[in-house]
Amino acid sequence: MSQKKIFLILVAITTVSFLLHHGGHLSWTMEALRLGCLSVRFSFSPDGGSSQPKHISVVFLKTHKTASSTVQNILYRFAERNNLTLALPITACDHQFCYPRLFSSHFVHPHTMPPHIITNHMRFSHSEVRRLMPNDTVYVTILREPGAMFESLFSYYNQYCQSFKRVPNGSLETFLNQPWSYYRPKEKDSMYARNTLTFDLGGDKDRPSADATSYAKRFAAEVERTFSLVMIAEHFDESLVLLRRLLSWDLEDVLYVKLNMRTASSKSSLSSELMDKIRAWNAIDAELYDHFNASLWRQLKAIGLACVAREVQLLRRARDQLVRSCFGGRLPQLRSAAQITNKELRPWQPSNKVAIVGYDLPANISKNGTGLPQDMCLKLIMPEVQYTRLLLRSESLRYRNRFPLRSSQQTLKHHGELSFLSSTQRSL
Repeated sequence: MSQKKIFLILVAITTVSFLLHHGGHLSWTMEALRLGCLSVRFSFSPDGGSSQPKHISVVFLKTHKTASSTVQNILYRFAERNNLTLALPITACDHQFCYPRLFSSHFVHPHTMPPHIITNHMRFSHSEVRRLMPNDTVYVTILREPGAMFESLFSYYNQYCQSFKRVPNGSLETFLNQPWSYYRPKEKDSMYARNTLTFDLGGDKDRPSADATSYAKRFAAEVERTFSLVMIAEHFDESLVLLRRLLSWDLEDVLYVKLNMRTASSKSSLSSELMDKIRAWNAIDAELYDHFNASLWRQLKAIGLACVAREVQLLRRARDQLVRSCFGGRLPQLRSAAQITNKELRPWQPSNKVAIVGYDLPANISKNGTGLPQDMCLKLIMPEVQYTRLLLRSESLRYRNRFPLRSSQQTLKHHGELSFLSSTQRSL
């Protein structure tokens, strides 16, 4: 028997042995063989590692009301597991990079530099982000269907955005009937009331109507040149398939639970007429969404829809298994903030008119015999504000241990900047 045949037999035996010891992947692998999915990178290889090194330089532009908090949580946990540095906002910016100001590298806390990952809210400035990140950085963002997104924005920011606050009875329909009666482009928080996605991406939310369509097409092309992947909230799991493959991550790296959700009573149903009015009022956002929704499906079809569907099924199965392990064998129940006993898990409530729900861990989680650390389960469901503060404490402690002298010097240097930023934010 030739050496080549002996080598192939050994590879086959090793691969089958590996698959037999990883039963959760076996059915997917056999199906992948049948469907011709082997041209696509797997989340594992026979040596127990990823087929390629995991990509660790990532910028995720966190947009508003698009399921971006769930993606952010995925990135937070990935960074912690892999001992990576997350860029976090300076104290004066709270948990966002001084949004709605255009992003500046000065908004990044010095104890979180240089970063591997950026994922907190910002108004995107590619030139400023490039000052912090290496040339091989992968840029990702997420969009949502404009009708559902605007309804969520109107509900969530009703007590903060003046364009919404002055609407009689807080009626979305009333606003859409005569938006210019309530909307003031230069007003504080006006970015929540028109073309919010465009604004977050660094674009012009108030482009004149005559130029809006052509501007949207040019802007979509600009976004496409920068961002390797634009996820779509309505196809979240399919988007995660593309994200995982793009970054050469394992399936376990993209497991999640949904975060920052409203109760059903906080949501309004939209007629087709209202949906049309929302799209007309947010014409640039609508153009962006249509462009990148079509782009997403072209990428999925290039993989093969049968392969994508099978991987989505595997992802959901693994996610449910993880969640059940954290919640005593059951899927978790959504709870109001008042029902959550652990204050570190209580989601922020924008107003008494909107209820944001979250989760609480079972009291006996450490004794459930699953082998999952309590800390892992806790961070899976931890809201953005609390998780960001926890990470900043952790990053600052690590930085001080590594650079004790530099830490004290930078504290003095940034004291003046913090005071300046605080005063300018109050004037916005």
